[in-house]
Amino acid sequence: MRIRVLGAGAGGGFPQWNCNCHNCRRIRSGEMRGLKRTQSSIAVSSDGRHWLLFNASPDIRAQLEAFPDIQPREGVRDTGIRAVLLIDSQIDHTTGLLMLRESTRPLDIYCSEMVRQDLSSGFPLFTMLEHYCKVNHHPVPLDGSGFEIPGIADLKVYTHALKSKAPPYSPHRHDPHPGDNIGVIVEQISTGRRLYYAPGLGEIEPHVGAAMAAADCVLVDGTFWQHDEMARAGICEKLALDMGHLPQSGEGGMIETLTTVAKGRKILIHINNTNPILDEDSPERKTLNEAGIEVAYDGLEINL
Repeated sequence: MRIRVLGAGAGGGFPQWNCNCHNCRRIRSGEMRGLKRTQSSIAVSSDGRHWLLFNASPDIRAQLEAFPDIQPREGVRDTGIRAVLLIDSQIDHTTGLLMLRESTRPLDIYCSEMVRQDLSSGFPLFTMLEHYCKVNHHPVPLDGSGFEIPGIADLKVYTHALKSKAPPYSPHRHDPHPGDNIGVIVEQISTGRRLYYAPGLGEIEPHVGAAMAAADCVLVDGTFWQHDEMARAGICEKLALDMGHLPQSGEGGMIETLTTVAKGRKILIHINNTNPILDEDSPERKTLNEAGIEVAYDGLEINL
C-alpha cells in the first residue's frame, strides 16, 4: 500500500497568508529551519495508478501537480483519482472539490450522512457541483464495518465516528451528531497491512485506541502542541480541545497516547502554523524525535 501526503498543514497552511506569528514570520524570512506546508490531504493506492483521495483541500490543484503518479495517463482528460473520502465537512477538507469540477464523470464521494447534509445546505458544494460534473454520494458506516471501493483494488476501508464539532456553517453546529467527523482504517487485503488516519481527533475513545494499536502506521491529528496555543500566540482565546484537537503535550496528550498505545509507525499531520514542532531545531521537535514520532510534510511517501 502506498500513501502520499499531499498536504500536511492545518487550515490556512504554513505560512498562513495573513499570519505574522513566530513561525510564519521566521519561515518567510529564512530564520527557521523547516518546511512550508499546504492544507491537509492524503492519497492511498495499492497499485500506484488508482488512488483514493482523502479530503480535497483548497490547495488540491498544486498538490496534484506536484504528484505525477496521480496525473492523466490516458486520453485527453484523465485522472488517477477513482474516489474521494471526506472525513468531515470543514472548509480546509472540502473546498478543493470545486477544483475537481472539470471531471468528465460524476465524482464518487464517500462521506457520512452528516457531511452530506452540511455540503448540501450550510456549505452547498454538492448542490454547486450538480451544475458541473455532478456527485455520486456513497454513505459510509459509522460502526467500524468495512467496505471496498470499485476501481480501487486490494484495499478495504473501515470507518467509525469520532467525537467532534461540526463546522460553524453546519445546521447542527451546536448539536453534535455521530458522523460530524470520522476516523478511517485502510487495509491492504493481500497483506493485511493497515493505516489509521484521523487528522481531526479530540478524544481517544476505546475504538480509537484499538484502531491505533492494530495499525502498522498511525497518521493522526498534530494540530496543536499546547491546549492554549492560540492564546499564547496572541491570535485568539480558542482552546485546542474546544476546537476538536487533542494537543501533543501534557497528561493524556497525543505524545503520551502514541507512545503507550500505537505499536507501528507514528506520524502527525494537520499541523497548525502556530505549532512549535514546525521548527526542526525546536525542543518540542526534539521531544517528538526522542519519542519516535514523525511530523508529516508535503510529498511524504509511506509504503506499507
